[in-house]
Amino acid sequence: MSAPSRTASRVAALSFLLALGACAPRPVTRPEPPTAPTPAAPAPASYAEHPAYPAFRARMAAQRFDGAALDALFEQVAPDQRVLDAMARPAESKPWHQYRRIFVTAERIALGARFWDEHAAKVERAAEAYGVDPEIVVAIIGVETKYGTIMGKFPVISSLATLAFDYPSRATFFTDELEQFLLMTRELGLDPLTPVGSYAGAMGAGQFMPSSYRSYSRDGDDDGARNLWTDWDDITASVANYFKRSGWVRGAPVEVPAVLREGAVEPARASALTLTTVGELRGAFVFSAGVADADEALFVALDTEQGRVHSVGLHNFWVITRYNRSPLYAMAVSELAREIVAARAAVPGSTASSLVSD
Repeated sequence: MSAPSRTASRVAALSFLLALGACAPRPVTRPEPPTAPTPAAPAPASYAEHPAYPAFRARMAAQRFDGAALDALFEQVAPDQRVLDAMARPAESKPWHQYRRIFVTAERIALGARFWDEHAAKVERAAEAYGVDPEIVVAIIGVETKYGTIMGKFPVISSLATLAFDYPSRATFFTDELEQFLLMTRELGLDPLTPVGSYAGAMGAGQFMPSSYRSYSRDGDDDGARNLWTDWDDITASVANYFKRSGWVRGAPVEVPAVLREGAVEPARASALTLTTVGELRGAFVFSAGVADADEALFVALDTEQGRVHSVGLHNFWVITRYNRSPLYAMAVSELAREIVAARAAVPGSTASSLVSD
């Protein structure tokens, strides 16, 4: 993917994209919802003037980035209070009945069925190549960006710089991601000022963080590029590869409904993603699952408008949380995938175009 230069200064900023081998990528998942209050808006007019910038500049010098060119780049990067405000109110902070209404809708189900039909060869080729159920690939793209229609409007470099330099509770994570972003743009030959994405710096139809882009993205059509914005071969292959690398088991169940036994209380756990075993959960919940008692599992508590309900998340449920560390997210992906399969089966010839209007 390429983008035209905007100004002469941007051309200067791009001089630091050296023709060097990239350092080895490492998998890093997307950030968890924040746990600290949003700090006040940062003061500097650009991040080249921020007190933390010299240390970052020195860090990038170790990656063979030219200091003067880096200065010219960050003189064009300003703090973005919108990013800090958005971090304070993530969708994952909502109760399940509100969260579900965002992602598991009749429209998104129908669009998912149509997307799968239109890109069937790509979806199924990626699923087969990486051993992942095709509906999970489709559902991820549906939850993340509504099948590529909502990929974010925040300049990625501004989002990452704001969070690296002015969001102390996650500064280490986002400083790493800012470094990974500059390495990524150098590898792909992109102007660092051009890519846009989410307020947290996730990019493309699958919303990959820079470290994940470097580690998991794949060239699905062998055209020599890894384009996760518009190339559906690359997008589907990359999402499928992410799940393969995270341990997805094709054909295995994701989650099952569970009922708290009479007189039982929810088991104690360290966090919403604390793993236990199927056998341990059978002591507190009534559920059916074709898995062994020794298999890993976690219980999921969901707040609905009618009250609290439970599910038992199995291995594949936990794998979904490697993409986004929220049980609400994993449940939305699982439900959307199931509904898309049902929608396609209900339409003769597996053509769902009539389910939505253009």
